[in-house]
Amino acid sequence: MSPRVTQPTLQGMTHIPPPAEELRLLDAELWQLDARRAQLLARRAWLVAALQQHRTPRTRQSPEPHWQAPRPTGAVPAAPRPEASAPSVQNVLLVLGGVLLTVAAMVFTLVSWGHLGITGRALVLGAVTVAALGAPLLLLKRGLRSTAESVAGLGLALTVLDAVALHGAVFLETPGAPYTALAATLLAGLWTAYSLLPGADTLRLPRPAALVAAQLPLFFWAIAADAGSFGLTAALLVTAGCDTVVALRVTSRSVHVVAAIGAYGVGGTGALAAGWLTWSASGPSAAARAAALLLLAGAITLGAAWQGSRTATRAPGEEQSLGLALTAGLLAVAALGGVARSALPGVWTVPVHLALGIALLAALRPARLPETVRRGLLWASGVVQALSLLWTLPVVGVVVLGPLSWASQAWTGAPPDARAAVTSHLTWPPYAGTIPLVLATLAGVLVLAVRDTTWRPRALTAAPVLAFAALLTVPAVLELPYGAALLIQGAATAGALAMAVLRPGLSTPVLRPGPAPLVPRSGLAALVPALVASVSLAFLSLATQPATLATLGALVVLFTAASWRAAPVTAPAALGYAAALACATGAAAGWSAPHTALLVLAAPAAAALLAWRLDGSPATVPIELTGAVTGLVAVALAATDLPMLALVLALCAVITAGTAIREDRRPLGYAATALFLLATWVRLAAWEVDIPEAYTLPVTIPALLVGHLRRRRVPETSSWTAYGPGLAATLLPSLVMAWDDPGWTRPLLLGLAALSLTLLGGGYSLQAPLVLGGSVLTLDALHELAPYIVQVADALPRWVPPALAGLLLLALGATYERRIRDVRRMRDFLGSLR
Repeated sequence: MSPRVTQPTLQGMTHIPPPAEELRLLDAELWQLDARRAQLLARRAWLVAALQQHRTPRTRQSPEPHWQAPRPTGAVPAAPRPEASAPSVQNVLLVLGGVLLTVAAMVFTLVSWGHLGITGRALVLGAVTVAALGAPLLLLKRGLRSTAESVAGLGLALTVLDAVALHGAVFLETPGAPYTALAATLLAGLWTAYSLLPGADTLRLPRPAALVAAQLPLFFWAIAADAGSFGLTAALLVTAGCDTVVALRVTSRSVHVVAAIGAYGVGGTGALAAGWLTWSASGPSAAARAAALLLLAGAITLGAAWQGSRTATRAPGEEQSLGLALTAGLLAVAALGGVARSALPGVWTVPVHLALGIALLAALRPARLPETVRRGLLWASGVVQALSLLWTLPVVGVVVLGPLSWASQAWTGAPPDARAAVTSHLTWPPYAGTIPLVLATLAGVLVLAVRDTTWRPRALTAAPVLAFAALLTVPAVLELPYGAALLIQGAATAGALAMAVLRPGLSTPVLRPGPAPLVPRSGLAALVPALVASVSLAFLSLATQPATLATLGALVVLFTAASWRAAPVTAPAALGYAAALACATGAAAGWSAPHTALLVLAAPAAAALLAWRLDGSPATVPIELTGAVTGLVAVALAATDLPMLALVLALCAVITAGTAIREDRRPLGYAATALFLLATWVRLAAWEVDIPEAYTLPVTIPALLVGHLRRRRVPETSSWTAYGPGLAATLLPSLVMAWDDPGWTRPLLLGLAALSLTLLGGGYSLQAPLVLGGSVLTLDALHELAPYIVQVADALPRWVPPALAGLLLLALGATYERRIRDVRRMRDFLGSLR
């Protein structure tokens, strides 16, 4: 064959694998090369070692060495890694051995003890105990420290078993409590003396064990002496105090840990017991004794905190010292407050505790007081004040939320007093007589005591809120008359609003157009109490008609006046109260709800005018939203009367259209159009009009006008976008009605309209009128000709429909074949191209 033929043919026959397959083949080849290289290197190393061994000089007496191939380096198996270290294994074995020996000693003491006589018992007891306690000394001399610790633990356990055995055999008649106290004391002394021996001073177990035994004597001595709850609690606290001293003084880590656990555990138990005794004290004497115990616990805790604030070796850290100082302050307040509670009426319990918590602030005056202790006492005072504030919340909640129940019983008559006005559906909390005093005291503390530059602004923000809350609770607490309650709550609302608006950061009037910022966030937050108090006042005034009208009118004036400086919050509130005043005025005049809706529309109208005046101001959006909400209220009021609802919707549409005149509110024009259309539909429904064209033409005509203006401004606009929605809004419902209409008027008019649209679409080359008009005209004609088509179909022979179907299938088949032939010709033509 010619080279011109063979070379391209061979290139075409060459198999080139895909990239993934070729990559796999290359990796396999490289792996084989690496394996072969490693094999050759191992063989080379063996040959080098063999040559070196052959060239080494040998003595005459040495026999001829036998050549042995050295093991390749890679073939040497790795030594298995140990799963446990030798010290761990040693410790486990020693601990298990000590435990087993202890168990054996227990079994011997409890089971086999009775088979020996007194002499045998003494010999066995002494020999085993002395051997177990003396063996560690010998083991330490030989350097077996871990074994000595294990045997020492066995010896300590044997001493406990010896004490149990002696009680069961010799001192059987001795009561358990005194014997336990004496035995614990002796064991603590014995183990301490054992730890001080010259050879045993390095053992770790005896001293912590002696400290554990020392936890029992005082408690069991108190039980033996029948000291009662107070004596037992005192024993626990004294023991905890000793543990605290040991934990703060010793340097041994093990002893320190045991002492700290004892101090926290035993001391916490004693403090809880003393607190329960204070709470359940039946008189001043019992309360005083319980308070002494709590003060003892507080003194121990404060001493530990004081010591922890210094740089001692084993003193608690700064965080622990802070917590200890906080606990000490709370214990002192609980102690003194318990005494006062037992002598005073229950209504003064919280105020007394609050006064004691505030008195803790006086303890912060001495300059020598450590900073950690100072902060702990400060936090303790804050905790007491916070708990006092939580105690007042139920009463404040009843005063603020209780008036909401008047919404379901408006204008039923004035209640007998202020407390009855807020508790018509709620229960008055007990011991609430001092709530205003507590709130006022907390407000005074925030103003006078908080001097820190970080917390001072927050305190000055929270203090007025507490003062206003105290003022709100005064009428209900003192059961003042209903009118006095309205006046006091109104004054509190006005004061809160004035203080929030006249803040130093609001020196510039804000009710003006422009993008200037209105109220800082702190000012907005300060307005929340005023808003809450005003809402509660509005509901509280619903008891009588004059009170409602006067209160709502005053609130409108108050928040309108405040809108000159805080419009984003107060202007919407004024509009909301104006709408409520309109509703109340209509109800007082005896108007129906639909007629009252016309009064309510004054609020959205005023909102629209005010938003236009404040264009660009941050208050614009809140005002507009309030206007929209009040408009919805008006629509809801008029929903039961269709003619009045149509009028309200039309007025809302006028207000919305007026707002849409502004450049930045042009999209509201769609909402205004929808409201006008909805008003038209409601009016038609009120007239009992059931012709669909009456509902659709008000949509079609404005839509076509808007589409025409759109195409004049933007000629590239599609006819479907400009005219499609408007034409479909009338043509499609009319077509559906025409198919069910037995008369000839609607189909005729629809056909003429569709024919006109078709001619217009064809004349102006508009696709939407042409397609929609032609489709509706065709369907309308088919509907009108359907009876005649049925008659013709009945007159035709039975073979005509199958024949027509066959002709149709043949035509389709021929078309399909022609398309295939055209495709083949195109393929051949493309193949002939070079």
